[in-house]
Amino acid sequence: MAPEVSPVAAWESLFRAQVTVMRQLASEFPTDIVSLNEYDVMFNLFIQPRKVLRIRDLGEKVLLTQPSISRLVDRLVARGILEKNDDPTDGRGTLVGLTEHGVQVYRQAAVIHAESISAHMTGHLSPDELDELARLCDKLREGVSAK
Repeated sequence: MAPEVSPVAAWESLFRAQVTVMRQLASEFPTDIVSLNEYDVMFNLFIQPRKVLRIRDLGEKVLLTQPSISRLVDRLVARGILEKNDDPTDGRGTLVGLTEHGVQVYRQAAVIHAESISAHMTGHLSPDELDELARLCDKLREGVSAK
């Protein structure tokens, strides 16, 4: 029987793997197109049915502070990648959405980023291990967010 790994040791292993992989992916990220933080914002908008979110909801999905998100959004609006509009259902809210140009920019960066991710993930994990990793990560995330 294999020795039992403590929750702290499992967390440390997950955290160290994430940091190592993210550092490598960040070094290969197409920053000549967008920054990794800009990409994160664009990704979270791209996966929405209308490619639009309230800025407050966007803040819950990315790892940035609200002031940082606002500045980043303003920079992307100035570049024609995003648009901001008042929320018609709540005058205090602001909707942020990808423009057609923004979708093109996102896709350009996404292709390069996906190739990098695929190379590292398939280079070190079998298809069965990738399935198991995704299942375990989803289970952990869902369990934590349910509390």
